[in-house]
Amino acid sequence: MALRPEQMSKVSVAGSKRVIDDVIEAAYEHHSLHVTDYDERYEGFEPGQSLEGAEAINERLVTVRSLESILDVTGEEIDAAGALDDDELEAALADIRERVNERNDRRDAIRGEIRELTDEIDRMEPFAELGIELDLLKGYESLEVVVGEAKASDVETALEAAEGLEAYEVFSGRGVVAIFARPAEDADEGALQDALVGVDIAFLNVPDADRSPAEYVAELEAERAELEAERESIDAEIAEIKEEAAGFLLRAEEQLTIEAQKKQAPLSFATTENAFIAEGWIPTATFDEFAATIADAVGDHAEVEELERASFTPDGDHHSEPVDDGGARADDEDAAEASAADAKDTEQEAATDGGHAQPEDNPPVVQKNGDLAGPFELLVKGFGRPKYTEFDPTLLVFLTFPLMFGFMIGDMGYGVLYGVIGWYLYSNHDGAMRELGAVSIWAGIFTFLFGIYYGVDIFGYHAYPWLGIEAWEMSKGLSPGSADWALAWLVVSVLFGVLHLNVGYVLSFVSLYQAHDLKHAIYESFSWILLLNGIWIWIFSQHVGGMKPDFMFDSIGLVTLGFVEFAGFPVIVGYLAIAAAALGFILLLIGEPTEAVEVLSPLVNAISYARIMAVLIAKGGMALAVNLLAFGAYISDGGDGSFTFIFTPSNLASAQERAAAGEVELVFAGISTAFEPSVIGIVALVGAILVAIIGHIVVLLLGVTAAGIQGIRLEYVEFFGKFYEGGGDPYEPFGYDRQYTADD
Repeated sequence: MALRPEQMSKVSVAGSKRVIDDVIEAAYEHHSLHVTDYDERYEGFEPGQSLEGAEAINERLVTVRSLESILDVTGEEIDAAGALDDDELEAALADIRERVNERNDRRDAIRGEIRELTDEIDRMEPFAELGIELDLLKGYESLEVVVGEAKASDVETALEAAEGLEAYEVFSGRGVVAIFARPAEDADEGALQDALVGVDIAFLNVPDADRSPAEYVAELEAERAELEAERESIDAEIAEIKEEAAGFLLRAEEQLTIEAQKKQAPLSFATTENAFIAEGWIPTATFDEFAATIADAVGDHAEVEELERASFTPDGDHHSEPVDDGGARADDEDAAEASAADAKDTEQEAATDGGHAQPEDNPPVVQKNGDLAGPFELLVKGFGRPKYTEFDPTLLVFLTFPLMFGFMIGDMGYGVLYGVIGWYLYSNHDGAMRELGAVSIWAGIFTFLFGIYYGVDIFGYHAYPWLGIEAWEMSKGLSPGSADWALAWLVVSVLFGVLHLNVGYVLSFVSLYQAHDLKHAIYESFSWILLLNGIWIWIFSQHVGGMKPDFMFDSIGLVTLGFVEFAGFPVIVGYLAIAAAALGFILLLIGEPTEAVEVLSPLVNAISYARIMAVLIAKGGMALAVNLLAFGAYISDGGDGSFTFIFTPSNLASAQERAAAGEVELVFAGISTAFEPSVIGIVALVGAILVAIIGHIVVLLLGVTAAGIQGIRLEYVEFFGKFYEGGGDPYEPFGYDRQYTADD
């Protein structure tokens, strides 16, 4: 694990075009070169073209992916990798394509027919609801007929008020009406529709048919059922093809993808008629092995050169260390290779730092965080991948995020559940979900440990009496007798924030020192370090001690169980702290005067960490409320002590007696205390259990959103904001991690 990414080297591979296939194959199998696109810096060179056969491979790849889409191949249909012969691929692919396309075309045609039948059924169903033959709904000379979807009562009301109709009749059935009307002799054409102007009606066209609507609909539905049965049969045939061909298609896609990448690789190269140059980034530690791999593949017909070894200075300048010219030059007979190397040497001008003048080509980032901290890269990438020149904060997030999360939840029961959920995600998923599972496991571990610290807390219930322990010093501070602990956790949260911010400012100091010089680091970072520590050391000093609450000092002894007694820093230290803060402000004014308006940010940022204590009290209070509702509780010492849960009717009776005597204060009787050997009593017990289970599930989920989000916020805003920007380039080495095909 490290705060810096893996060191990268800029390399070039130059050689004759007649060995380009072998070079590509060797580089691909080594799977370490992050290829960068040709940027036209070499005179006489131009971007390369795909190798012969690339178009045919891409066509096959499109065909394979189309078949996978039709068959709904997900990647879970294959158990182990296997070999795939090129001749087998061509023949099998043609056979599968023919079989799948034939059935898929027929299925598409059937679907179209089903849609047409459905539309016709939908059009005919309103007339079937009326129960009137279609030929009776049209063809009259003295009658006007209208069919539509409307309320019959609204239609009749409108017709009664109409003046242009001599007579009418309304037939209705399930929202559909048929209106027959005889217009008056002097009425205009369309008198019936004019009478319905104010009615909410959707007019229907009467279809042409020589049978009753109900019979027609029944025939259509029967025809549709036959087509659906045929479609299901075709679906079954396609499913059989999928079961047979899924493994082959996955292997074919992988193999064709690999071949396509190799064929298209020269598009990123600089080429002439006879030579090529490929450039990219490679982990420095693998350079010798990479150069040896190329040499083994093509001998002296290509040269591998380390152009620069990128440093970690945050100014973006890549420091180039002296590198031996270990690459083998081409012999005199291979003029193309020599011209490639010579063109490269003449066109690259030396930079002032000993390297080469390059266009912006930042090294990709390979984070080195190991198996323990590695999953926390997920949280860091949520903000932004670290730049190559930045400190990678993953290790620090690994050390602080689970700690904050566990502190905020602090419950053994919840800790076990978070761990179980994390283990499930870790064991059954890959990628981001697997990393999220690992983060959840760590969060669960610290939640469990803090649950022990808070009094063997299991789902809000202090279980230390089960261990034969009469009293437990530590508490979340939820009961009247332990309120001092709530204030103590406030102090602890803020002090943790001060420490956390100090780490961020120190990393900022180191970055600025490496990027520029000591003066910049002092003005832009050390000034904030002085302000942060000066302000908070003064706050915890005895200077004007009468204005400061006692709990600030007493909390240290309380949290350490009396092992550390702290009455505040001496007054002289308070004066020195004020002087340090003033010096920090002066340095800030000199170096970054525009930032002087944020002089109080070290105070505000540290206070922001008080949200840790707030979530602790809120989540603990929610768990306590669930238990109170389900099981009831009283407070000992006449209401000045701690909560004790009741659970049973006998305990409730005893608590009521003690409450009457003033020994305790009854808070809530609880649902479970209504239990008795009766239906109502059993319902009460079951209800209490359900309330407890559902309530704690809600608290568990809210713990993720509250503790998780607040912890990430503190990392992103307060901590990262001091030294980290993100925005680095991912390392994407030329090659492929085979999953379905064997290397041979």
